[in-house]
Amino acid sequence: MDILKKIQDHREDQKKLKWEGTFADYLDLLKERPYLAQSAHSRVYNMIKHKGVTEREDGVKTYSFFSDALYGLDEALERLVEEYFHPAARRLDVKKRILLLMGPVSGGKSTLVALLKRGLEEYTLTDEGAVYAIKGCPMHEDPLHLIPPHLRSDFEEQYGVKIEGSLSPLNTMRLEKEYDGRIEDVMVERIFFSEDKRTGIGTFSPSDPKSQDIADLTGSIDFSTIAEYGSESDPRAYRFDGELNKANRGIMEFQEMLKCDEKFLWHLLSLTQEGNFKAGRFALISADELIVAHTNESEYRSFIANKKNEALHSRMIVMPVPYNLRLSEEERIYEKMIKESDIKDVHIAPHTLRVAAMFTVLSRLKESNRGSISLLKKMYLYDGQNVEGYSDADVLEMKKEYADEGMSGIDPRYVINRISSTIIKKEMTSINALDVLRSLKDGLDSHASISKDDKERYLNFISIARKEYDEIAKKEVQKAFVYSYEESARTLMENYLDNVEAYCNKTKLHDPLTGEEMHPDEKLMRSIEEQIGISENAKKAFREEILIRISAYARKGKKFNYQSHERLREAIQKKLFADLKDVVKITTSSKTPDEQQLKKINEVVATLIDEYGYNSTSANELLRYVGSLLNR
Repeated sequence: MDILKKIQDHREDQKKLKWEGTFADYLDLLKERPYLAQSAHSRVYNMIKHKGVTEREDGVKTYSFFSDALYGLDEALERLVEEYFHPAARRLDVKKRILLLMGPVSGGKSTLVALLKRGLEEYTLTDEGAVYAIKGCPMHEDPLHLIPPHLRSDFEEQYGVKIEGSLSPLNTMRLEKEYDGRIEDVMVERIFFSEDKRTGIGTFSPSDPKSQDIADLTGSIDFSTIAEYGSESDPRAYRFDGELNKANRGIMEFQEMLKCDEKFLWHLLSLTQEGNFKAGRFALISADELIVAHTNESEYRSFIANKKNEALHSRMIVMPVPYNLRLSEEERIYEKMIKESDIKDVHIAPHTLRVAAMFTVLSRLKESNRGSISLLKKMYLYDGQNVEGYSDADVLEMKKEYADEGMSGIDPRYVINRISSTIIKKEMTSINALDVLRSLKDGLDSHASISKDDKERYLNFISIARKEYDEIAKKEVQKAFVYSYEESARTLMENYLDNVEAYCNKTKLHDPLTGEEMHPDEKLMRSIEEQIGISENAKKAFREEILIRISAYARKGKKFNYQSHERLREAIQKKLFADLKDVVKITTSSKTPDEQQLKKINEVVATLIDEYGYNSTSANELLRYVGSLLNR
């Protein structure tokens, strides 16, 4: 569809959503849809729920609202929603607190707030998130404030809606002068949140405390109108255009809040606790808004160390937003950042971003108190992978060891900056894992905030990631060398399973060609089991476990296949690879390959391109590198 047509259709859709009527008309709407009267906190919570909630196998809730932009923060987001937004939506005491997101740089705090703001803009376009306000009010005030205090208990009994807040000075005057006190005639309109239009979403960023005016927060007197209205205390002579005014009914982002001058912060005490703030020469002005701020840990520690900040600190709910600690999610973060950049057309060889993610996740982990587990194993466990000797219960225990795990380490921007730097400096059109690891290593020298001790640790993590890549690269090439790899693997597995079944049931096998009875092939079974370190003593238990798994699949009507048992699959792969190692070694390292070898290399390159996502350059680089590894 033509873009101008889409713009026109959008404009028409917006027109259809508009609504205007009297307060009496609004009450009719409220009878049918009581949820229209929800508070700002309730609106945010319902907006998140509206997109969908699922539960992971480990019991952690995941929210679709965040899933396309924030990766690997499921636990932190569940805590945020269930410990802040949910109780605040139910009018519990946390509603009277500033939400302070605390975490390391580039950890997702700003993205989270931006998501909430963009989400509210979209949500107010829906029926469930519709917002109505007194028409012409600069603070888009809740029409229910028109109900006199002495009638509010009756209103709650009749409509099931609790009213909080008082009518603003401006609307109090308008009610008398424009409507002659007839509340039912006051005009009400539907509004749509927009940060650009300063409706329901406000953003305050501190600047020079000597020049920044409190009016940026609370509005100011319009001196050009004083002659007309005769007094500075006339609400018509006041501009209700501060960020707190404009964010009413929605969300107010306080950027770098802890760097603010004290005079700006004290206004928040009354707003959070009592739901009002002081502006001009008026009584307290009611405001219903979610205040969210973000900071890093060092600023937060300095803030709470200052005794003068105790009152404000007691009105904060601090939510840690750590770095992601899941390897596969870190890889998704890089994919997203690259897709949004100008380097998206550069070919990035498979596993490149995964290897970079290994380095960054390792830098964020803390050594477990369990001496037997390395950081590498811990990284794989956190990513949901099976590590022999450890269970889900062990993972939960490890996560409880450190409350601040993930609050330090290498940030995603560093990785993307290094990838960009490599591409731009060398004008590369294709990069691989070794290019990125080399660039990450070079960048440590110019990283001002990295101490000598940290640098040594990080160099060690680069070395670990390199070793992991060596194994990945060898497997990748060996897989490509196997003719009809999946078919070969299935055939070998079926053979192994036939022998295991005969061994466990103490029966014999029949030779398909001669019809002779044969004993189970112990040599074949051990050659596969030894690939994953199954000892002679443990072989019987392993084989019985395989049969139990096959039986369980059969009971559920499922077919046990090559992918059904992670460790058996690994053993089959390694056995095939071991049988092929010499062929791979000779073919990849030959400087003058013969015709047969050249044909094999071309087949492998074609497989790497067609099946595994390489291009011609990265496939040939991979073959040369693996050849050098196998010749060491």
